Formats: sequence, structure tokens, C-alpha cells
Amino acid sequence: MALQDILVPDIGNYKNVPIIEILVKVGDTVQQEQSLISLETDKATMEIPAPVAGVIKAIKVKVGAKVSQGDAIIQIETTNAAAPAPTKPETTTTSTQEIRVPDIGNYKNVPIIEVLVKAGDTVQQEQSLFTLETDKATMEVPSAFAGQLTDIKIKAGDKVSQGDLVALITTTNISTKPALTSQPQKQTTVTNQNPTSTTTVAQPFISYAYVHAGPAVRQFARELGADLTKINGTGHKNRITRDDVVRFIKTELAKASSSSAGLNLLPDPQIDFAEFGKIKIEKLPRIKKISGANLYRNWVRIPHITLFDEADITDLEALRKNKKTETEKMGIKLTPLPFLIKTVAQALKTYPLINSSLSNDGENLISKEYIHIGVAVDTPNGLYVPVIRNADQKGILDIAKELGDLSQKAKEGKIKPDEMKGGTFTISSLGSLGTTAFTPIVNMPEVGILGVSKADIKPKWTGTEFKPRLMLPLSLSLDHRVVDGAEGGRFLSFLTKALSELTNLGF
Repeated sequence: MALQDILVPDIGNYKNVPIIEILVKVGDTVQQEQSLISLETDKATMEIPAPVAGVIKAIKVKVGAKVSQGDAIIQIETTNAAAPAPTKPETTTTSTQEIRVPDIGNYKNVPIIEVLVKAGDTVQQEQSLFTLETDKATMEVPSAFAGQLTDIKIKAGDKVSQGDLVALITTTNISTKPALTSQPQKQTTVTNQNPTSTTTVAQPFISYAYVHAGPAVRQFARELGADLTKINGTGHKNRITRDDVVRFIKTELAKASSSSAGLNLLPDPQIDFAEFGKIKIEKLPRIKKISGANLYRNWVRIPHITLFDEADITDLEALRKNKKTETEKMGIKLTPLPFLIKTVAQALKTYPLINSSLSNDGENLISKEYIHIGVAVDTPNGLYVPVIRNADQKGILDIAKELGDLSQKAKEGKIKPDEMKGGTFTISSLGSLGTTAFTPIVNMPEVGILGVSKADIKPKWTGTEFKPRLMLPLSLSLDHRVVDGAEGGRFLSFLTKALSELTNLGF
């Protein structure tokens, strides 16, 4: 017997790739080529196989760790197995195959929202290649073959239908012919380190449950804290879809709310609404299903505190209108939101606690040295939250242009998942709808969200007289586990003062 370290093989140009699953444990007997761990890049999921058979003696990594080529991940005790029967040389053949859009129901001209691979990538059969989004669902299209992609025919934003050519892939077939004669194989008995006992090495095949889900669904599940091994897939070949994850989360939340271990709520009322009159039943839009599960979790998990105030934006509105003609010639729509985003970014730099996050175990505070502000956008398909990155480093016009572009993408259903990631704080504006105040729900793992209502002319006392001023109602919701009312009050006071005095806005 011999101990052998298993190293991460060549995984392309990727470095510091996170481990998302460890498929074995110490003491397991594994076969050659049996999967040991799963890695996930921003493009694909990869499984690292065992180059030799043996017994797992040590696991040197854990889920969440990041590895690169050459890193030791597992130690195996290999066995001196009998020599294999002699074989003739291998015959290798390659062929180029076309990958086309499979049957996607009755949908046609479906937009591609994400391409998960690039030319030159080596992919496995059933690995996700790109993501489509209809008005009802998001679908990941897997590869029908294993091999190396030589040409990608599509890009994000393109529209495709069943049968459209999307990629070319080179597949490799290796055939090995056994020799005309072979020696009978013998069972091998190996002496342990302890000379008083011997062990007959048996290498049974051990089956491990493979989680059949693409990278986007895996990431979505991690964000919601869903265990993919417990979810039944309803997609092609039992593939786990986003809807499966949402359904699982809703079921688990329902269980928690009806059990003594959860919120100990009364069960939901079971009512036959048709008993009282005519009804109509429609499917809940996909985005509302996803956001509903998130909002429910956030409301239950986060102890909210909401503070209310008003900002005098009379001078700000005058400045905005004065710049309106100039900015329209530049193709930029200058609304009050860019001013709010810039001012919120200043407030977050001054009060960085509200730009932090609480670790999942509640033990640590994660401080962020970047300010990425999400802005809720109402679309025909539901609520999207595109993110303005490094808002503190951008001018008002840059923010206005970027916000306009992202909002348009969201309304057209063309916004990419990466354009809605990484937010550290969120702004939700209902001003156009005429509200005077509301309680926005904190978007976990953020700890704060600003609600903006409709500005209105109000009489304000100057010390000698009342004057009409344009007042903007603001509602600041906070995660009370991280931010107390005093810090929230200071943040909101800074914000209202900066908006009133047009402090350090910068165009």
C-alpha cells in the first residue's frame, strides 16, 4: 500500500475556484475516475475524478475553499492491484458535432440571457451551455455531447427557436481492443502495515448522488440557503430548475411556520373562494415566485426597524430642471434618482456600518470597501433590482446614463444576472405612484434599504414665516441586529441634509 496525494488537474486558466461539493468522506473506497469534488467557475461546474483507486485517508479541503491547479485536495491509500490484461493500442477518433436548440415547447424567438461557456472550453455531456428566458420560465440548455467547444454561434441578447444552431463541439472516441490472449486475473491479497493481519482488497462500485443542476441554479440555491441534494428536479432528465428551488423553499417555510420549531403560526386558511362567486385562477409570474420566497425569508429572518423623515429638495429639483435640456441633448434622462443614488453613496461612506453584512452564523460583521447600490425597477415581468457599481466614484450624469440603460434592459427582459449581483444597499422608489410613506423590506444580506415616496409642496417655517418647499418623504428600513435606531437616525439626517444642501454632488 502507498499514500498518494490527489492534486487539482489542469482546469484551464481558472485560479482560486470555489469547491461547492465534496462527494466522498474519509474511509470511503473509491474507483478510478470516480468523482471526488465539484468545482464551480463563473461559467461551468467541474467534477474532479480520482486518478487511482483506493481508500480515502484524508480530505485536505472543505466546501467553500478555493483551489487552483496543483493544489492537494485528498490523500488516497492506493492498493497493489493485479496487472490488467494486455491490450492493443488505443484507437482515437474525433468528430465535429452540431449543438442545436432542443425542444423548448411552443416558444419561438426566445431571448438568451446568459452564455455560460466560451470557445475552447471542454464540457461534459448535460453541462449547461446557455440560459433562455421566456415570459414564464428560465431554462438552461445542456450540451448533448462531451468534448471541446470550437465555435459559439450565439451571444447574450440573441433570440433562438428549436433547431437553431448554437455551437460546434469536437468529440473524442477512444476504443481499446483486448489482446487475443490474456492472463486470468487473480484476487490480490495485500499485507497491512500491521504484519499480523492481511486484508483482501475489494473495490466495490460506490454510487454517489449527483446533483443535476446548472451553475446558475446552484448559485441561486446557495443564495437562498437551499440544499440541492434534497430537491427533486422536474426538468429534463430530472434536472433541477429555479422553479424547483423556489418550490422547495416555499415548502420548507410552510413546514417551519406550521411547526412548534418554527414560527408556531396557525395553518393557512383553506377556503373555497368559488363558493362566494365567480373566480379566475392565473399562474403567479415567475419573478414574483422568486422574489416572494426571498421577501418572505427576509421579513421572517430580519428584525426590521423603519425610520421616517423628509428632505427639502426644492433647490435640487430646480437644479435638475435647469440641467434637463442639456442632458436630453446628450441622450440622458435626468430624474431625481441619480441624485439620490449619489447622496446615498456619500452617506454609506460616512456610516459604513449600513454598508456591511452579517455572516450567516450571526457571529461576524462583514465590512465592504465598495459601494454598489441596487435600484428596484418595476417591469411588466415583475420587480428587478439592477446594481450601480462603485456609485461613490461616479458623477451624476454617469449614474443617470447607467441607470437608464439598466432599467431599459430590465423592462425588455434582457438584463443579465451579473448586472443584479453584489448590491450593498437598495433604493426602492414609489414616488410616481403617489405614496406618502411605506415600509421597504431589507434585501438580505444587505442591512439597509431606502424607500422613496412622492415629493409634495408643503409649508415650512423659516423662523419668521412659512414658505412653500418641495419635501421628499424617505423611509429607511434597517436590520436591527446590525444597526440600531441611533445610527440609523444619524444616517437619515445626513442624507436629508445632503439632499437639501446639494452637498458634493458632482456632475
